[in-house]
Amino acid sequence: MKFLKGTKVYGIFSGTCPVCQNESMYTEPNPYKLQSTLKMKERCAICNTKYKIEPSFFYGAMYVSYPVGLTFASAAFVLGYLIFDFSLVTTYCIIVAVMVISLPIILRISRNIWINMFKSYGKKKIESE
Repeated sequence: MKFLKGTKVYGIFSGTCPVCQNESMYTEPNPYKLQSTLKMKERCAICNTKYKIEPSFFYGAMYVSYPVGLTFASAAFVLGYLIFDFSLVTTYCIIVAVMVISLPIILRISRNIWINMFKSYGKKKIESE
């Protein structure tokens, strides 16, 4: 995935600093350690970017999490009902299981999308410092 470095796609899926993309924003790399799933560093150690732009900044990420969750649920529906031809009840159970299992990933991806909407990769800024 290194070939995407410098793009928002890389920043979103890697969870790295949106400006320099060299350091993870999260204190814990594993999203399934539930007590620290959303714990973030205050600033990037490399480019000094502040992650929480203002108090309650990441409340906006909940608006992003809805379509991200719908994407996961739609993929589960297509796989369960249309491809594997399970019944609707079985497909519903699969969708619920997928949503519960993927919740930490959805939360992090939503935060990553939200911060990447406001911050951009700044290669020139980093090189000049």
